[in-house]
Amino acid sequence: MTVDERVAPRTTARTGRAPVSMIERMTLILDSFDGPVPMRTLIDVAERTGLPRSSVHRIIDQMIRLRWLAHAPGGYRLGTRALELGGLAIEHNEIRDAMGPLLHELCRTTGMIAHLGVLDGPEVLIIDKVVGRSGADIPTRLGGRIPAHCTAIGKALLATLQPSVIELAFPQHLSRLTSRTIALRSGLHRELDRVRNHQGVALDREESITGIVCVGVPIRADEGIAALSLSGRIGGQHPPGTARLARILVDVAAEAARAIAPRHE
Repeated sequence: MTVDERVAPRTTARTGRAPVSMIERMTLILDSFDGPVPMRTLIDVAERTGLPRSSVHRIIDQMIRLRWLAHAPGGYRLGTRALELGGLAIEHNEIRDAMGPLLHELCRTTGMIAHLGVLDGPEVLIIDKVVGRSGADIPTRLGGRIPAHCTAIGKALLATLQPSVIELAFPQHLSRLTSRTIALRSGLHRELDRVRNHQGVALDREESITGIVCVGVPIRADEGIAALSLSGRIGGQHPPGTARLARILVDVAAEAARAIAPRHE
């Protein structure tokens, strides 16, 4: 028996006994992510829960597959599954709360559709969406998921990752939504290199929805914790050019990073 296995598990608050069921152990693990630090290591979680390290590792693996937790640089963070349980969870998301006024201002000044999203595996989870004055809309929704490899917001987030992570997360042949979608992982690598060389600015040239173009940038708090984008229909009400949109988004992303940073210190 290892030293880990001999550690006495923390007792549950209500029963005063060691947690036996998987639900109790998962709850203890989720509770260990409270406080101002968004990331925990395996050792952190084992120490905070009192559970054996081997058990924690096994349960965390299952929780990652179920998206309750996610990998983070050097450890783990809370996943995004709770956001899918309804609008209430999204309404209380601190990133969305901090970004709301900025998204509305983006829409007011550009007339375009603004999205705020976070990366969850090979997909982006949309945690906020604001439609501009043009009134045009596109088929995305709050709490919905879109492939990361063919969207500006997704590519902006993927470019913050190491190429080795892309190798693990994506197959050699990528799913195609339009004739312009990047079809191969090697092509995605080249595209992400271009994004990295352009201040993190990513473009979607009808790659996810025919007739829709998009510009996206990461919010560089905590290694690209989220990203924002502006989308519009080709031939719409003459939105600003790509270069101007990129400058606007870079400035807003910098402001957003400053607003979010104190919440993650």
